[in-house]
Amino acid sequence: MAESFQWKRLNSPNDVAVHRDGSVWFTDPPYGGQLYEGAPDASGGPTNPAGRLNARAGQPAEIGTFKRELPTNVYRVDPGGRLDVVVTEDQVPDPNGLTFAPDFKRLYVASTGKGPGDSGAGGKGEVYVFDVGPDNKPSNRKLFADCVIDDVKCGPDGLRCDVDGNVWVSSNAGRALGYSGVTVWNPAGKLLGRIRLPEVCGNLTFGGPKRNRLFMAASQSIYALYVATQGAGPG
Repeated sequence: MAESFQWKRLNSPNDVAVHRDGSVWFTDPPYGGQLYEGAPDASGGPTNPAGRLNARAGQPAEIGTFKRELPTNVYRVDPGGRLDVVVTEDQVPDPNGLTFAPDFKRLYVASTGKGPGDSGAGGKGEVYVFDVGPDNKPSNRKLFADCVIDDVKCGPDGLRCDVDGNVWVSSNAGRALGYSGVTVWNPAGKLLGRIRLPEVCGNLTFGGPKRNRLFMAASQSIYALYVATQGAGPG
């Protein structure tokens, strides 16, 4: 569907949200440009400026020659294949998870931590919300949640909404035992509750035939929990 924007290669497309009009919205953070999650830049790129890292080590022959070219944006692919930037890096640095409200009039975007090769401050582990008009242009950016609970930063990653508009956010609290897992916020940004997992939760989604089972992708495990609501979706 997309591999470049304005003849420049995308960074490392991450999360996807499908709009009911058939368009596909996705984030493009830089996290794939590091040893841990992907391949660093070729020599001279932002994540490998001195060229000490071998970007081709352990990679297929075609991998390891890329240098980061684009900022970290959110894109929209319309049903005809047109690719547009809908949220810029200046609005949400290092965008990661994203989801629509049930009525598709709001877009939530997680701004995760500073990524490899970032020249600015990078993301601060927050979630932002935008109004989405009939023209499919997000506007009125607001901070939705700073994801701080009991003075512990519960870094956001994946996002999903339920049918009541509550926002379910995967949580990476590092070594703060009991704070990694999932946080749940109402549409006004008030914390409703948490699901505690014994490891970092990177992403989540609602599934099952009734869409009432929450699946949580953690560091080394997949967890599942039946909940008393349903996940929102295009259908």
